[in-house]
Amino acid sequence: MSIYEFRIDGRLNARGGAAPSELRVEHHGDGTTTLTGPVGDQAALHGMLARLRDADATLLSVRALPDPVPGALERVDWPVRTERLTLRPARADDAGAVWQYRRLEPVARWLTELPADADVFRRRFAAPERLATTLLVEHRGTVIGDLMLRVEDAWAQTEVAEAARAVQAELGWVFDPHHHGHGYATEAVRELLRLCFADLGLRRVTALCFADNEPSWRLMERLGMRRESHEVRDSLHRSGQWLDGLGYALLAEEWKSQA
Repeated sequence: MSIYEFRIDGRLNARGGAAPSELRVEHHGDGTTTLTGPVGDQAALHGMLARLRDADATLLSVRALPDPVPGALERVDWPVRTERLTLRPARADDAGAVWQYRRLEPVARWLTELPADADVFRRRFAAPERLATTLLVEHRGTVIGDLMLRVEDAWAQTEVAEAARAVQAELGWVFDPHHHGHGYATEAVRELLRLCFADLGLRRVTALCFADNEPSWRLMERLGMRRESHEVRDSLHRSGQWLDGLGYALLAEEWKSQA
């Protein structure tokens, strides 16, 4: 399975809608959008191209990316411990523990997919590309949440593209509501930022959320992330409502000055 980048003229929805849900979406200042993700074989590639055409997307380029991302977390000495928590890479057999809280409506309300079937969730959780970007958060041996750390290339002009390989990351987090109110999410994501900037040497991190998901964006602001975008009614929620979306980011130099 190869990782492909599709560059589109204009914008596609970053949290559902026109963009295929299995692709990561990033908007750029030049008015283009890149969609990046795993594609199984040539037949799957042609199928993806057809889906983009059906979405009325004007395709500017397609390229297979080198794969520095899966090995990024291997540079960290796991597990990583904070005052109260342990962070470690996820394993396939962790699916059951993660399913217990991701299936809850207050949690799934803000996720891309409502995981209604445990067996389907276990298969998707165990996919190599998902395990390569998933960390678990434990408190006294109990899984209380999971983190996404997806190292990625920054956009760059062709002549300097090599210098933009694997220099930034998109972050995400989900926590069991039974453990809310103790500051665990703040502690875990603060350590995730440290891992990104101090251990992995990244230059920038980003995170997205629905504007209605106030606990998530308040966590980002509490940890010093900047709100860079507010997209108005850009995302179709499973409730049938079009909701606003927010984008946050933090640069390495900003993190160092805050630390």
